[in-house]
Amino acid sequence: MPSIEYLGKSIEVDEDGFITDPSLWDKDLAEFLAELQGIHALTPDHWKVIEYIRDCYQKFGGAPLIRKLCKDTGFQLKYINELFTNGPAQGACKIAGLSKPTGCV
Repeated sequence: MPSIEYLGKSIEVDEDGFITDPSLWDKDLAEFLAELQGIHALTPDHWKVIEYIRDCYQKFGGAPLIRKLCKDTGFQLKYINELFTNGPAQGACKIAGLSKPTGCV
């Protein structure tokens, strides 16, 4: 299985770069994962999306639907795509430490 090196540790990721053990996630790792995607600083708006996605994952076992994400954060999809150039699934969910979504995020 592929891995990334973070703070001297090897963290397993799947073939798409999603960490395989969400319990390893913390805010510092999120910053590192964002940097790998070319996001050099996570803004409060980035964190609002990340924390919302993580909260849904912890409560419901999966990422939220895109429509719910937009409604509950107050952000339009276009803006979320500007924040996370790889989109909510490949970008935001990856930075949030979730496994690759199978639904519509």
